[in-house]
Parts: sequence; structure tokens; C-alpha cells
Amino acid sequence: MGEPVTHQLRVRYAECDLQGVVFNAHYLTYFDTSITELWRAAFGSYKAMIDHGLDVMVVEAQLRFLAPARFDDQLTLEIAVNRLGNTSITSGHRIRRDGDVLVEGSLMHVLVDLKTLAKTPIPDWMRDRLGPWTVNGG
Repeated sequence: MGEPVTHQLRVRYAECDLQGVVFNAHYLTYFDTSITELWRAAFGSYKAMIDHGLDVMVVEAQLRFLAPARFDDQLTLEIAVNRLGNTSITSGHRIRRDGDVLVEGSLMHVLVDLKTLAKTPIPDWMRDRLGPWTVNGG
């Protein structure tokens, strides 16, 4: 079973709303940042996937808010691959502050051919490189 990719992010003032907490839509940006870090860990960069003529599109997003993050909080973002389907990749996300989970959720991406944007099967090289971060048996 794989382990999540983790990285740190500090909340910027512009990400907070009038209540002084991170505005909810920014968490999807944080999830997107995590996907970029997963691609970096697995493939060296997002561009490596593009160079193979492939891209991904978000088809589903789920978030559960457990506690607010605030300006200047140091957050730990975690991402793991929960499922590798035929054409889809489901990633699980957790955002923590000092070990406490603030937000958890998932994103489902569909792999597409870069030229046609048609769904395409996940190639073996992608499956192999995502393996170290795949949990729950993929």
C-alpha cells in the first residue's frame, strides 16, 4: 500500500474571506497544487505527461470541511491515488494543520488524448509510476 505525497503550503491573506478563514473555493486550488506535486513525484513534472500526448480533466470533486484554516497557517497537503480505473484516476486529499485534519476530499480525473480530448486508457507506464502513491489496492 502506498503513502501519500505531502507538501507544505502557507495560507496567504488574499485566500481568506471576510470571516478571516480560507474561502472554500481555494481548497480546490490546494487540491490542484497537490496533483501537480503528485505528477512531479511520479513523472518528474506535469509536462512529462503532456509530452506523451496525454492530459487529464476533472470530472468530479468532493470536499468535506471539518475546521477552518486562517491567514498564515502552515498547512500540510496530502494526496494519494485511491483508484486507477480504465480511463480515470481518483485521488484522495487531506489538508492538515498541526496534525489536525481541516479538509478532506477527492478528485476524479479522466485521462484524455491531448489532440482529440477523447478519453483514453491509462497506459502501463503511468500505472507503474503512480504505484508508490496508490492506496487501497488501486
